[in-house]
Amino acid sequence: MIERRQFSEGLKGKNLRYLNDNASATPQVVRCGFLLLEHFSLPAFTQVLDTLVTANLLRPGVFTTRTFGLSDSEVVSDLGLVIRPDARLDGSAIKGLDLLVVCGGYRTELKANEAFITQLKAAAEQGVMLAGLWNGAWFLGKAGLLEGYRCAIHPEHRPALAEISRATQVSSEPYVIDRDRLTASSPSGAFHMALDWIKSLYDKALVEGVEDILAFEESRYRRIKPAENICVSAPLREVVKLMDTNLEEPLELEQLAVYAGRSRRQLERLFKEQLGTTPQRYYLELRITEARRLLQHTELSQVEVLVACGFVSPSHFSKCYSAYFGYRPSKEKRLVK
Repeated sequence: MIERRQFSEGLKGKNLRYLNDNASATPQVVRCGFLLLEHFSLPAFTQVLDTLVTANLLRPGVFTTRTFGLSDSEVVSDLGLVIRPDARLDGSAIKGLDLLVVCGGYRTELKANEAFITQLKAAAEQGVMLAGLWNGAWFLGKAGLLEGYRCAIHPEHRPALAEISRATQVSSEPYVIDRDRLTASSPSGAFHMALDWIKSLYDKALVEGVEDILAFEESRYRRIKPAENICVSAPLREVVKLMDTNLEEPLELEQLAVYAGRSRRQLERLFKEQLGTTPQRYYLELRITEARRLLQHTELSQVEVLVACGFVSPSHFSKCYSAYFGYRPSKEKRLVK
């Protein structure tokens, strides 16, 4: 079996998340429950759920999810879609959770009976993290679980929350993560809240992988900026920027040295000392990384991609691609819709 080549510092984080190098490690499993209130915001709910499910696609088994209702009845979302939750929220269900998300909506009535309040308090006492979507923070405030916390809530419901929970700092931000409380005021806020929460649990690489899949409209036009994410000297940073802007027609090492005001030997030493590789290999990795972005996020053909990234032939492109990713470019997953 041929051993896959590893990416150099500066590009490793951009590509490592796809290689499943930690696939054999036992993941930390986080158990998430979604309490669906009547007329809950379906877009806010699905933004968080989709983020967790996508994280599982990249790193299987890191999250489990269940939906709950306050009764055994079906719940109608704000879009009129009827959903039957997996179970009724009770004490045994709460014990099996790490996070409980209260899913509210624009037309969700701000009313909570004593049993509901008791369940929320029990969850907090057991160390369950609590989250609120749209006006979900109001219910946490009603239970006295936002005292001394910052939180986000839809603007329509800020006065109501301020009235029942005066010690809560109500923010105008789209989402807030304050210790063990997560709140979002909109679907977009819910998405970014979930991403930040995942980053606090795992690593930036997993979050970037989820972003590349779910935010593909932005990703397809976003060329990586390697020089912005690595700590290198000014001369080397300029060389990396030159490489980044000359992918279709790669510059020769002598040309890069001239532009940087260094000799070829000095340039090679800079790459070795600061990035642990050679200029030629780093340039190749930069082009391979961009090729993968184009294959995933655009409708360009494989030939168009290899030309755009400075490869002279399909066979050379396929060989280089396979060396780093373990499969041919024709097998790459297309993320465009």
